[in-house]
Amino acid sequence: MLGVHTPGGGFHIKAGVLELSKPYFAAKVNGNFPNNWTQFGLPTIQGVLVLCDAQCGSPLAVMDSRDITSLRTGAATAVAAKFLARNDSRVVTICGCGVQGCIQLKALSRVCHLQSVFAYDKSGPQALSFAKDLTEELATPVTVASDLSNAVKKSDICVTCTTSRKPLLGLEDVAPGTFVAAVGADNPEKQELQPELIAKSKVVVDVLEQCAVMGDLHHALDVGAITLADIHAELGEVVAGRKPGRVTDREIIIFDSTGMALQDVAAAAAVYEKATRLGVGLQLGLAA
Repeated sequence: MLGVHTPGGGFHIKAGVLELSKPYFAAKVNGNFPNNWTQFGLPTIQGVLVLCDAQCGSPLAVMDSRDITSLRTGAATAVAAKFLARNDSRVVTICGCGVQGCIQLKALSRVCHLQSVFAYDKSGPQALSFAKDLTEELATPVTVASDLSNAVKKSDICVTCTTSRKPLLGLEDVAPGTFVAAVGADNPEKQELQPELIAKSKVVVDVLEQCAVMGDLHHALDVGAITLADIHAELGEVVAGRKPGRVTDREIIIFDSTGMALQDVAAAAAVYEKATRLGVGLQLGLAA
């Protein structure tokens, strides 16, 4: 991944190759500007994704990357929860009630039998809207939480998906057996979890090398609370059965999610193949 910082935000570029129905290459350029909505009325994340045939190099599609990024991020959390959350997980806290929070909860509902949800956001109206909409859509009670710590202590799963630059959760906020997916820290300045919480938990990452320089892991590394040798596994190792997931019902497991290029390739290929089957999208000819 390549990151370029600018005043008020920055850009990151991810690229990868994946063999699916045929070999695909995808490159994504995302702009991430946390103050966009208040300053310009624009989304925090905007970008484009280019999909190519990895066998001959031909460009296949150009698509808006924002929705694809959001969906594949939620899907990654759901996969992680399937392997790392307790089987009896029924209560979830979503910290950050924006678009990503909505997708995270919908994705979790596909792998967990949810009974209740707490919604926490620094914006009260945002949390209220989230609770109302998701209660109706998922037929699961979603309650606004004014105290994040209290909500998380009552939860089996917590997802943090904010733009915070200081820790939101510490060890005292998380009960034994909780699965925490830290999704929001997608650049080195962002942080959602205290290093002590990371140090006392089983940590699973999406990409170790990437999490070591961004996401929540790098903050714990920087202060010496944990070393790379302490990281339990990458999620792919757990899914492939090379390393165990949850071993006991009391261990706290953290999934540090910074986003993988292979997720982008897989999602973009799925969108492209479906669009091709349905005959939708705008056909463009590139000049020779």
